[in-house]
Amino acid sequence: MNWKMIFALGAVSLTAVATQANAADLAARPYTKAPPMIAAVYNWSGFYIGANGGYGTSRDCWNQTAGFAPGVNEGCHDATGAVAGGQIGYRWQSSAFVFGLEAQGDWADLSGRNTSTVFGVANRTHIDAFGLFTGQVGYAWNNALLYVKGGAAVTSNQYRGIGTGGLAGAEFDRANDTRWGGTVGVGFEYGFAQNWSVGLEYDHLFMGRHDVTLTANGVLAPAVPAGAFSRTDSIRQDVDLITARINYRFGGPVIAKY
Repeated sequence: MNWKMIFALGAVSLTAVATQANAADLAARPYTKAPPMIAAVYNWSGFYIGANGGYGTSRDCWNQTAGFAPGVNEGCHDATGAVAGGQIGYRWQSSAFVFGLEAQGDWADLSGRNTSTVFGVANRTHIDAFGLFTGQVGYAWNNALLYVKGGAAVTSNQYRGIGTGGLAGAEFDRANDTRWGGTVGVGFEYGFAQNWSVGLEYDHLFMGRHDVTLTANGVLAPAVPAGAFSRTDSIRQDVDLITARINYRFGGPVIAKY
């Protein structure tokens, strides 16, 4: 074997050894796990305040118990109109279940009348305000919430006897009262931003039957002077409300769920 052949074989061997050494010196490339997917979960917990507006209708039935036609059922009418107001409350969420307490107060313009079965009088009912004090139980699908509610209700009412015929438009007698009852309702609310939600709600108010004493306005004076007793009616009242709502919730950021 000549020297050129020996030199070539040596060079090849050195190259192979150096390549293996360099490969051994290289550290293993680290394995990096991809970050987990994060799902945003809407949090309904916290204090909130909001506004509402909508439509209401009240069924009012008058039954005279004392006066110029005792024992006469004077008939029923629907008092309808707009409502607007606000609400404040607190909710707390456990898993997908949401619990809450809320107070709501509204201005109202629910008005209606019917001609009494007693000649010469049209009975008019006007509800000018109401309040609701309720508890809530709901179920949330992330930022969508379906709930039921129930509790106490209060209405502010005006009752008027309006003349007909020759006394058309004249106020014959009047009374005001505030009555308490119960309410149940159902609503749907949607969180469109971290602290903002909009919703739609239906409520039924069971206000029962109250004895209301009306006093004369002096239309028939001096025979019946102003302030004199006119009649007592047992008036039954039920109210239905449909309102759109918007709420702002304090605190309670969106929770990241892995």
